[in-house]
Amino acid sequence: MSSAANRNTTAFQVPGLVASGMRTSLNVPDDLLSAFDETWAAEGYESRSRAVREAMREYVERHAALEDREGEVVAALVFDYDHHEVIEALHSVQHDYQDVVQSTSHVHQGDWCLETVYCRGPAERVRELVYRLRDFDGVGQVKTTTLAPAATF
Repeated sequence: MSSAANRNTTAFQVPGLVASGMRTSLNVPDDLLSAFDETWAAEGYESRSRAVREAMREYVERHAALEDREGEVVAALVFDYDHHEVIEALHSVQHDYQDVVQSTSHVHQGDWCLETVYCRGPAERVRELVYRLRDFDGVGQVKTTTLAPAATF
């Protein structure tokens, strides 16, 4: 690893989720690791490893919740992104999924943007859209809320 990469990331060992106690090495930006360490310490975890295991479990649970949805869903997808880096590609993806995209809300925050996409349609199509959005390097994070549509009144 180059010395520039060493300045920007910190490697640490994470016990795996398997009973054998397998270790995994990760490279994490220093600022993210510092914020993570402050968070787990404030929450009272006994170690970084314990906090990482909990974070991994939560990630797996969120993924499973999205994967377990079937049939028609109503969803709100909220994500942030670097406007200049991905705006054209994001618009293209939203057009590719116009069968499920109902509307969008967009807010400029300088060079980055916050967007909410409201969807309704087959869970599989909404999932595909979420995964496409997460695939962009210029997208920071994608949060999802999905609901089964309310019964017709």
